[in-house]
Formats: sequence, C-alpha cells, structure tokens
Amino acid sequence: MDFKDEMLTKQKVVNDYLMKCMEIKCSPQIILDSMKYSLFAGGKRIRPILAISICEALNGEVKDVLPFAASLEMIHTYSLIHDDLPAMDNDKYRRGKLTNHMVYGESIAILAGDGLLNYAFENIFDFLTINPCKKNISAAGVIAKAAGVSGMIGGQVIDIQSKDKKIDEKTLHDMHRLKTGEMIKASCLTGAIIAEANNSMDIVEEYGNNLGIAFQIVDDILDYTGDEKDLGKTIGKDKKSDKPTFISMYGVEKSRELAALYTEKAAKNAKIIDKKGFLLELTNYLLKRKN
Repeated sequence: MDFKDEMLTKQKVVNDYLMKCMEIKCSPQIILDSMKYSLFAGGKRIRPILAISICEALNGEVKDVLPFAASLEMIHTYSLIHDDLPAMDNDKYRRGKLTNHMVYGESIAILAGDGLLNYAFENIFDFLTINPCKKNISAAGVIAKAAGVSGMIGGQVIDIQSKDKKIDEKTLHDMHRLKTGEMIKASCLTGAIIAEANNSMDIVEEYGNNLGIAFQIVDDILDYTGDEKDLGKTIGKDKKSDKPTFISMYGVEKSRELAALYTEKAAKNAKIIDKKGFLLELTNYLLKRKN
C-alpha cells in the first residue's frame, strides 16, 4: 500500500469511528448539527493518524488507541471553531466552507466548541470505565494537559496578548509550542503510551516537538504565500491583523529553511520509531502540503 492509500485508509478508520461516536441524541438538535458540521468538514485527521501510526509502529493495537485518537480530533475541531470566532481570528471560511459561527451564529458556535471538548472527554471516560488500566489513564492525562492552560489554551492566550506587539524569539516559540505543538506532541505520545513502548517515549516526544514546530512554520508560510483555493480560507490575515508569526520574525526564506530543518530532525526521529516508513512519508508530506 502506498502512502496516499494508507492515509486514505487511516482517515476512513478515524471518520467511521467519529461517525459512530456522533450517533447520539440530544435536544435541541441544533447543537449536535453544529458540532457535526465542523467535525465532518473535511479535515486531514493528522493528530489521530499520528496517534494510530505511532501506536502501530510500536506494536500496539489500533482498537486500543482509536478512542483517544477520535477525542484528539474532537478537541482539535473545537479549537478551530473557537479560533474562527469574531473575538479571536474572525474568519469566515475554514476548509473551503463557511465557518461554524457564519452558519449557526456566534452563540451556538461557542457552545458547539464547548460540546466537542466535553464530548471528547466523555468519549475517553466511557472507554476508561470499561478499560481502567494505567496506560489509558496516563494517555487521558497527557491529552487533557496538552489541551489546557499548560498547552493549547495557554498558547492561545499568548497569541491574543501579542497582537500589535513586537515579541522576542522565545515568546514566539513558546506561543507556537503551546498553541500547536503540545497537541501534536500529545498525539504522538498517546500512540506510544497505548502501545506501552516505554523505551521509545523520549524519541517519540522529540519527534512530536520537532514536528510541531515544523507544522506551525509551514502554517505561517502558507498564510503568507498560499493559495486561497488550496487553503480553503482567507490568506494574509496574520499580516493584516499584525499577529506575530515565523514570517514576521524571520521572513519567508529563513522560515522555509527552519521548516526544512525541523522536518529533517523529525524525519530522523521517524526512521527510528517506524521501520515501515509511513511516519517518515507523513512527516515529509506535512512539509510539502498546500493546506
């Protein structure tokens, strides 16, 4: 199976599980519709695929990591809904579609994000009730911390407070490490934890750190140089809103060099973690992506 086919297969595994998760009834129906609208808006499922792929590479079972992988995607989707809100980035399009608040209104969009965050942990706890072993509890803790004030939320706060300000390199790196990197690292660590690959934790964590930085640099480059049709959202918003990015700090060419450098570091880690090569191909794909 080539890389593209394996990606599609893993995306289908994640999507099928998410569809099953969302077979719930609630009243009023609009909140569930809003949650599903963004959850099934066509994401690449990078975070769950990282968790699944690393778990497989380290001799774990997909069925054991899948509940956590799905919850990682729910948390990621909630963050995008809130990121797009007028109070945050005020984006009208995401993945080529109207953002959640443009379809359902700001109030419902906020609650849909809240709903996905809560349901992510409800899904994990449902699994923990049946399988209350140490590795599952540990994985849940890693995800919770990465999504919270010591991770993604903390990074978002730095981002908001840094608008219209000149920040130093450390603050820029801290912001992106927390806002983007911690959830990517948590996805990687989740795979290793569920596989019980204790001897591989350090290299997996290093991989997650390197990939997280590379991923964010590429995001910043795409916002500056990308095509709106490919990205499915408005480009150049970071510059217009005077947000600190790798581009504003280093310029395009230096940022490309940094993205390649951290991708190379992640690629070296990937070769050690996954002997079959999928993780290496995924790493290189993320550097060359157009959205």
